[in-house]
Amino acid sequence: MSLSKFIVFIFLLGQAVGCSSAQNSTPKKESKKPNILFIAIDDLRPELGSYGSEIGQSPNLDQLASEGLQFNRAYCQQAICGPSRASVLTGLRPETSGIFHNYLKIRELHPDIVTLPQHFKNNGYESVYYGKIFHHGDLDDSLSWSRIPGPKPKSVVGFALSENQRLQRETRKEMFSKYGDVAKYGLAMGPAYESADVPDNTYADGYNTDLAIADIKQMAKNQDRPFFLGLGFHKPHLNWVAPKKYWDLYDESKIPMASDSTPPKDGAAMGLHPSFELRVRSGIPKTGKLPPELSRTLKHAYLACISYVDAQIGRAIQALEEAGIRDNTIIIVWSDHGWHLGDMGIWGKATNYEIATRVPLMIWTPDMPDSNRGAQTEALVELIDMYPTLCELAQIEKPEHLDGQSFTPLLKHPEQDWKTAAFSQFPSPALREWGSYPLRPAMRETYFGPLLEEVELKIKTQQKEKWDRNLFENKIMGYAMRTDQYRFIVWKDRTLPQASPLYIELYDHRKDPGETINIASSHPQLVARLLAQFKKEKEHHSLN
Repeated sequence: MSLSKFIVFIFLLGQAVGCSSAQNSTPKKESKKPNILFIAIDDLRPELGSYGSEIGQSPNLDQLASEGLQFNRAYCQQAICGPSRASVLTGLRPETSGIFHNYLKIRELHPDIVTLPQHFKNNGYESVYYGKIFHHGDLDDSLSWSRIPGPKPKSVVGFALSENQRLQRETRKEMFSKYGDVAKYGLAMGPAYESADVPDNTYADGYNTDLAIADIKQMAKNQDRPFFLGLGFHKPHLNWVAPKKYWDLYDESKIPMASDSTPPKDGAAMGLHPSFELRVRSGIPKTGKLPPELSRTLKHAYLACISYVDAQIGRAIQALEEAGIRDNTIIIVWSDHGWHLGDMGIWGKATNYEIATRVPLMIWTPDMPDSNRGAQTEALVELIDMYPTLCELAQIEKPEHLDGQSFTPLLKHPEQDWKTAAFSQFPSPALREWGSYPLRPAMRETYFGPLLEEVELKIKTQQKEKWDRNLFENKIMGYAMRTDQYRFIVWKDRTLPQASPLYIELYDHRKDPGETINIASSHPQLVARLLAQFKKEKEHHSLN
């Protein structure tokens, strides 16, 4: 059986079998409500043509931006997969939900919370997903979805090349032999990248797009019931695997690298990590700077993944058009956080800086004013704003628990005054594992030991008598407030909400958009004013 026939077979089988949660779906109602195509992209910073990227090739997303509204200053609430997605899908800030790392599950902390897809399902929508919408562990939440996708076939692989498959197996065996159970927390991930001359659906993102297209065609036949379709792309999350044709779109020698690869002057030593997430990959140095040639190849790999995902998004939108339902479908595209590609000297997400917290966000709606199609807004918006926005656009009553603010008015007047600040947070990146989890003692016994000693020394040198291992590993939270002009980061002991900050960072984006110099110590009056604003806003947002 060919792969394409197998995909159709799996899809039809899933339609027939369904899942137990489908029995709880709201009965069909006569409705002309808009469909929702909810597109999530993992680890994508705004490296797109429509955002002014020098190199990123993203024609389908660029086209969508030219027809809808692009948000130039959209921010995630925490630059790590699990907490960011939990905030989007529950409508709660991390500080409200208590979800700060990848191993905290939504239903364990909030068993009765009504998630975004669940709310649409409860209001008569067929709610389905393919790919990564929730983080792993929350993904198949039966309350949120009308039905759950079946398992992927063996033909869909993480690595297509046999040598990379072998290397991953051997590395896994070696890591478990050396370090025992701690190796299961990401120490055996295989190579960081792959370029293989294979079809798009060899990897999960292409395969999931095939399934989504088949489902769009099927659901379009039912004009009486709208759908909420989550289509989640794994790339450009590590590992950076993409079919060779997307690598071939780029001349590696012409790829521009990070303009500033050093930490911010006087920045918080606890605010940057040693690129843990990348270093667990085979072939990546475990200490020190990456060689220039390797750095350029890695950025090439990241860009190839962007173009690969862009192609899949183009296919999904084309499927809406071919099914005759594009004109009654809201399309919203977002990324869970950004990514450092050597910026500030690190590789990865998991910081409170602009490069990790700013994300691409764009929306297309059937009824937005033609005069605003292709507009870009500088309004400060946050990912938690998507939940109330989609409710308003679909004319569904918003749940009372939401922390976000609908940005629907920006569709008509994108230039209007909006939020005074956007908020993100992250607990002490330097002394957390790559899933934002507190350091396990066994992790110090791995090859990360020397890196941890190095970052600890930097923190001790900067913080002096304030240093306390338990405090800096488990209690420190960095709160970032992005205003029109400034990024203001307050590092606090979250168990003592009334205590003074341990450290403050301040960056002036009009003079220093790269956040290269912390000017907090030389601008005490400005710090006092921003701290007062932060305290006022945190009371409103329940930030500690």
